[in-house]
Amino acid sequence: MKIIRFSPPDVGEEEAKAMSEAVLSGWITTGPRTRLLEQRLSAYVFRDGGRRIDAAEECPRALCVNSATAAEELALRLLGIGPGDEVIVPAYTFSATASAVLHVGATPVIVDIQKGGDASSGAPEMDYDRLESAFTERTKAVVAVDVGGLACDYRRIFDIAERQRSLFRPSKPTGDILSDMASRLQHALGRVAVLGDCAHSLGASRLDGGEWRMSGDLADFSSFSFHAVKNFTTAEGGALLWRSVNGIGDREIFKMLQLLSLHGQSRDAMERNQDNNWEYDILGPWYKCNMTDITAAMGLVQLDRYNGMLERRKALVKRYDQAMDLLGIWHVKHETKLMSSSRHLYMTRLPGIGEAERNRVIQRMAREGVMLNVHFKPLPMMTAYRNLGFREKDYPNACEYYRSEITLPLYSKLTDDEADRVVECYGRIAGEYVQAP
Repeated sequence: MKIIRFSPPDVGEEEAKAMSEAVLSGWITTGPRTRLLEQRLSAYVFRDGGRRIDAAEECPRALCVNSATAAEELALRLLGIGPGDEVIVPAYTFSATASAVLHVGATPVIVDIQKGGDASSGAPEMDYDRLESAFTERTKAVVAVDVGGLACDYRRIFDIAERQRSLFRPSKPTGDILSDMASRLQHALGRVAVLGDCAHSLGASRLDGGEWRMSGDLADFSSFSFHAVKNFTTAEGGALLWRSVNGIGDREIFKMLQLLSLHGQSRDAMERNQDNNWEYDILGPWYKCNMTDITAAMGLVQLDRYNGMLERRKALVKRYDQAMDLLGIWHVKHETKLMSSSRHLYMTRLPGIGEAERNRVIQRMAREGVMLNVHFKPLPMMTAYRNLGFREKDYPNACEYYRSEITLPLYSKLTDDEADRVVECYGRIAGEYVQAP
């Protein structure tokens, strides 16, 4: 019996060849391939809705790093967020969203999701009324999460941030270049920063202010994951993208992020190699989270193929949707009047069942060779966050959503026959728990 895995990467000979060429080029750390990937990602997000992926920005609004977690942390550090500050995050997300807040010494404020998920898509989005009531004078950022590739209602978050401007207290510089940049950014925004955890949503889009914008162009700063299980992968890796900020040049932001990601070196290894001048300064005792040219080589090939991979996911989701609707099984909607998803996860729910029944479904599917998963166990249910004082009882909507959630296999190498086998098995096993209308 062939096992249908949950989410294997869509990589092959083209990626292997590109990575081999990078290895044999003699330059394997951060270098020309990483810089090119940053330019092309910036063009993909900010130009023509992704139709011109070969275009290159003179100065990209993207920095490639080793993970989405690092990308979010760099955004927080760039904004000067740290001890004494609060950052609002949703209860329904992976730990990285909140752990990056803790890494910088700030306090995560966890907000429950809407009961049953968003009214139009069913995605587990934050309860925006609860979000607004969570703002205080200590709030410096909100991190929204595009679970499953479904872009959140960022416009509503921006509107809340604007209404709460009177509470915002921008930081003052303390005499070093990072605090100066952070203070300037906070003053330029004049409100809480809106960050996007876009780990799932490269290629998604949403109607915003009368025009369609790509994920990465919906928040002030957006972090992406290129982990092995993501639609677009560099094996491990990620990127931070940002909207231009009035009064602060993109090149200035890019250079500061470079410094933060590479020990604060005034000139990186590639620059020193190009002019054969070894000397550099350390402008701050900062961090190490750069992307290598080997992984960037994989990313460049993935970007060439990406629109095609998204189309395959779209066809699979359509196939699943038709089957789930016939079976009466609830599922998220990846396409609405306001949003088009990257279709990263195919999330279903069997309302009315508990964790024990949900887990039995997953185990029975595994015995038939179909691997399922769950996205996500809410933060307050995790030991680390319980130890910080968060309690399940304060997040009833997130916990209820989680207990009946099951994610089906969805990846661009999944065949129609395999998708039909998933549907047949799931309909037979999960169908026992579907409530009659």
